[in-house]
Amino acid sequence: MTAQRFSKIPCFLVAGALTLIATALFVHPVEAVGLKAQVFLTQTKLPSGLSEKGLLGFARGNSMKFLHETTDDEIKRRKWKANLVVSFSKPVDDMEFTVLFYDVQDGPRRFVEDMSTMVNNRNNKTFVQPITLSRPTFKPNRELELVVTVKREEVGKVKFGVLGEEIKRSGQVSFSEDETGGKKR
Repeated sequence: MTAQRFSKIPCFLVAGALTLIATALFVHPVEAVGLKAQVFLTQTKLPSGLSEKGLLGFARGNSMKFLHETTDDEIKRRKWKANLVVSFSKPVDDMEFTVLFYDVQDGPRRFVEDMSTMVNNRNNKTFVQPITLSRPTFKPNRELELVVTVKREEVGKVKFGVLGEEIKRSGQVSFSEDETGGKKR
């Protein structure tokens, strides 16, 4: 009876080991292995008719470390507009990539917003996406980090600042007599 138990144990161990080896050899985790991205932000109008190489040269030469807000609206409604140019080291091979925005002004990343970008052609390596960062979600005069992810893996990032006019507060508060429960005449 004990001889039968010992002969079955090695069979289970061998079968388990073979299963683990086969899994390690033939099943690849879903991740963006080896994929990297160059990320550029520009507020300069992109010229039309550029080749991919020309677009990357333009984006690199006009990349901005600080975005300036629009000034054609009241302060509370202002925004930062830019073109995001992302150049991957190889085709994305996915239906989308995600852009995450973090506030890094005070040290560690603080999530602000995300944006998904759908990919029309999985074989493309370079993408241009207009972006708008609106108040109050984004605050002026802060340092931000933009992170590009594919299949939840970080593949590229860029740090930049957003410059803008802060809302001025006088520090004085005035109340009407109705608000303070003043004397009735």
